[in-house]
Amino acid sequence: MPENENENEIDQTTPAPARRVCGTMPVHRRLLTENPAYAVAREAVENRAFAFETGLESSARIGVTVIPVVVHIVHHTPEQDIADEQILSQIEVLNQDYRMLNPDVSDVPAVWQSLTADCRIEFALATQDPFGAPTSGITRTETATDSFRTDDTIKFTSSGGRDAWPADQYLNLWVAPRLEEPQAGEILGYAQFPGGPAETDGVVIGHSYLGTTGTARAPFDLGRTATHEVGHWLNLFHIWGDDGQGCSGSDFVEDTPNAGGPNFGTPTFPHVTCNNAPDGDMFVNYMDYTDDVGMFMFTQGQAARMDATLEGARSSFLKP
Repeated sequence: MPENENENEIDQTTPAPARRVCGTMPVHRRLLTENPAYAVAREAVENRAFAFETGLESSARIGVTVIPVVVHIVHHTPEQDIADEQILSQIEVLNQDYRMLNPDVSDVPAVWQSLTADCRIEFALATQDPFGAPTSGITRTETATDSFRTDDTIKFTSSGGRDAWPADQYLNLWVAPRLEEPQAGEILGYAQFPGGPAETDGVVIGHSYLGTTGTARAPFDLGRTATHEVGHWLNLFHIWGDDGQGCSGSDFVEDTPNAGGPNFGTPTFPHVTCNNAPDGDMFVNYMDYTDDVGMFMFTQGQAARMDATLEGARSSFLKP
């Protein structure tokens, strides 16, 4: 049997991770350690976010902001060279989730319905490449590498991936054959917060967790991994504040209750931690770790942080 056929067979039968794992925070901590300019930029980003969250500044953004997306498919086997339809299904999910048009928003518990937010952000595959030529917004790169890590090697042609398009013009979304970390095992995706190096700016997602068709695998087959990771790209943190299982962390958003660590699977309302009774953790939020079927909303406070990002570090996406 040819090697590629055997690899495809393995790819199709390997189960998805039992729990969602995101690699964004390890990337954030690595950049803080390695790149002094990133730490300075992050301070400015957070100062602006605080001003928007507390009402010291308000959004001047009018209407809906449309963000051009370039999807870099980096594949090791033919199966991983996913079809355009799978990419388009992901763009559709992003547009529903960021405009509060997702049908399951009605499943948000009544106590939080008034907090749900239309973020006034839409996404569209790029129609022009960096040189002004027509494009489908999708690049395809065959690689000898069967698995990537959060060290950003997938973002460079020289290391088996694909170079980014200009980060001030496009959201770069890399689709990986597989993502894994030594301690965490397989992860679903990761993103770079605003303020980082342009050449690595964007979102990375394993092909098995992108979109709603093709190679997408349950329980992460409704496109919510990209919704979660793009949230990081727009400067949202995990709702429990990434302090392990403690209650001292913060996502710097007032209307998301403090939570004692991530929620997995499909919890039952209410799930009380950190003295947040009677309503408990907002596990239906896109920035938790539940299965795709269990996350339905962004809050008004999270939308304010995204406003701050689009009028600050990512203001190049606003039309003049």
